[in-house]
Amino acid sequence: MPINRNSRKKPRAKNPRKFVKQSKNIDNKLLVLTLILTFTGLVAVADASAPIAVREFGDKFYFAKQQAYWATFGVLILLVFSKIKYSYWGRIAIFLYVIAIAALVMVFIPGFGARLLGAKRWVFIGPLSFQPSEFAKMALMIYLAKVAEKDKKTLAYFVPIGIVAGLILLQPDLGTTIVTVGAGLVQVFVAGASLLHLAGAGIVGVVGGMLVILTSEYRRARLLTFLSQTEDPLGKSYHIRQIILALGAGGIFGVGLGQSRQKYLFLPETATDSIFAVIAEELGFLGASVVIICFMIFVFRAIKIASLAPDKFSKVLASGIVAWIGGQALLNIGSMVAVVPLTGIPLPFLSYGGSSLVMVLAATGILLNISRYTNVRK
Repeated sequence: MPINRNSRKKPRAKNPRKFVKQSKNIDNKLLVLTLILTFTGLVAVADASAPIAVREFGDKFYFAKQQAYWATFGVLILLVFSKIKYSYWGRIAIFLYVIAIAALVMVFIPGFGARLLGAKRWVFIGPLSFQPSEFAKMALMIYLAKVAEKDKKTLAYFVPIGIVAGLILLQPDLGTTIVTVGAGLVQVFVAGASLLHLAGAGIVGVVGGMLVILTSEYRRARLLTFLSQTEDPLGKSYHIRQIILALGAGGIFGVGLGQSRQKYLFLPETATDSIFAVIAEELGFLGASVVIICFMIFVFRAIKIASLAPDKFSKVLASGIVAWIGGQALLNIGSMVAVVPLTGIPLPFLSYGGSSLVMVLAATGILLNISRYTNVRK
C-alpha cells in the first residue's frame, strides 16, 4: 500500500518556552552584597562620626548606635518586602504616591517641617523624624511602573515626575531632584515611550537645571568652585579642598582603619555626604576601588533582574530602583573625586541617615522579590 506522504505529521517547532523556567529563589548574591555594604556602612559611620559625636554628645558611638538601629530595622524591612509579591505594590501605587506628595508638602507646614542647615527637608511627628524625599523616590518608582503597565501616554509619566521634582527642589535639594528625575526618565525609556518625547524632556531638564543653578547664589557658588577649585581655599573651596586632601593622604594603601586625620573636624559632613572621602583616606585607592566594585556588581545584578523580569510592571519598577541607587552612588562618588560639583546627597548603604538607609534597603527587598519570578534559562 503506497504511503501518502501528505498524511505524515510535520514535526512541531520547538517551543522556546520549554527552555525557560521561573526562578523560585531570590538573588542570593544581591542579598549577600547588600548585607556586606550595610555592614561596611556601620563600620564607616562608627569611624567617621566619632570626633563630632564626642563633641556634640560626649559619646563617640552615638551616631553608630543610631545607624545600627536603622540598619536592623531596614534589614527586617528588606526581608519582609522580599516575601511580598511585587504585584502588590501596583495595587497601592496611587495611595503611595498621594502619601508621598502629602509628606513632601508637610515639610513646609510649621509644626511638622523644620529648617536644618538652611533647608526644609525633614518632617517631625513627636519623637520621630524622617526625610519625605527618600520615601517619595520609591513611591514615584512604583507609580511610574503602574503607569507603564496601563500603557498610558507619555504625559502621564512626566506630570507625576514634575510634581515630585518640583516639591523636592523647593526644599531645596537639587541633588535628590537630579537622582529622582534621572531614575524616572530611565523608567519612561524602559516603558517604551517616544524617544522624541524623552529628548525633549531631557533638554527641558538640562535648561531648567541650569536656570535653577544660575539663579541661586549658593548653587552658583558650588558650580564656580567646581570650575575653579584652587580659589578661596578657606572659604567656598574649603569642602572640596579637604576632600582632595583626604584622597591624596590615602595613597594606594591608606593610612589605616580609624587613622583618618580629616575626620577630626577638618572635613565637613564626614559621616554623611563625605563618608567616601574618609574611606578613601583610611583604606586608600585599593579600599575605595573595592567599594566602587561592590556598587558596580550591585548595579549589574539589579540590571539582570530587570532584564529577566516577568512583566512590564516589574521590569519598569526594577529599572527605576537600579537607576535610583546606582545613579545616587555615581553622583556621590563623582562629587567626592571632583568629577561633578558637590551635590550633598548620601552614599547608598554607607552614609549616616535612617531615612536613606531604610528606603534603600526596602527598595532592595522589592528587587529581591522580583528576582523570585524572573525567567531564567534551564
